[in-house]
Amino acid sequence: MAQPKYTEKDWNDVRTAFASSIMVDTQVSSLAQNLDGPVWPVKSKDETPAKYIDLSYEEAIELLALKGQEPDKLDLLISILKETLAFDDPFGDMVEQTEAASVRDNPLLKNMTRIGVPENFPIALTALGPDTVEFCKLEHLKTLGEFAVFAQGMSQSVIVGGDFRKLLNALSNLDEATLAEILPFRKGAKGLHLIEALGHAARLPNPIPKAVESVAWFEADFNQLKKDFVENPNLTRQLGVLGNVELEKKVQELIRQLIKPGSTSSLAQTGKGGFFSRLFKK
Repeated sequence: MAQPKYTEKDWNDVRTAFASSIMVDTQVSSLAQNLDGPVWPVKSKDETPAKYIDLSYEEAIELLALKGQEPDKLDLLISILKETLAFDDPFGDMVEQTEAASVRDNPLLKNMTRIGVPENFPIALTALGPDTVEFCKLEHLKTLGEFAVFAQGMSQSVIVGGDFRKLLNALSNLDEATLAEILPFRKGAKGLHLIEALGHAARLPNPIPKAVESVAWFEADFNQLKKDFVENPNLTRQLGVLGNVELEKKVQELIRQLIKPGSTSSLAQTGKGGFFSRLFKK
């Protein structure tokens, strides 16, 4: 059996440092993938650094053994955590790299590229909670790309929670189900989509303002939707991706108001001049 590459001291140093990392609840397999190095063999959703960092060197080896892994996998875990800290810690080994290199190596941006989520997608069009949206405003974060860069550069001592951590973990783990809750993302597909954006809007007490902003962002998709509506006002085929009959009905009515503003006053009334007059003036 090969001699361990790292010592008990190495393990204690890295687990102590990682305890305050914003990546502590990210799957180890995702961290390994972001580093483009050897894969981590355990793929379960709860296989995160948090499961290991409270354990001693021997206890960590014992836990790995219970999962059918050889002791040398602790060397791999230490390597993954050390390299992740180099990105995560503004005072770590990567401190001398340029800002451009930091952005290029940002694991969240890499994951966004993998799933086709545009960096310039507005925070305002996400389904993040009001507190998180307000926090982003205070930090002058307008896009998902700015969110990713900010999250990567945060000090390890900063503890975040709520929807901020929810989005951070979802992007880190490429958790499609959670991404679909926050972004107009479709599980099993790449990119962001108008139908899902309207689905998020339809859940709001006043859906029109966010719906209008969404169709402005997804202009090409909306133009196609208008053509489909002319051919058949019943958009069952397009809306089926939402997988929720009641939500599909709400989105169907919302689309009707967007395409034919004024046909139902309760939805169309958005103030003098209104969103519709600005959107359909052309």
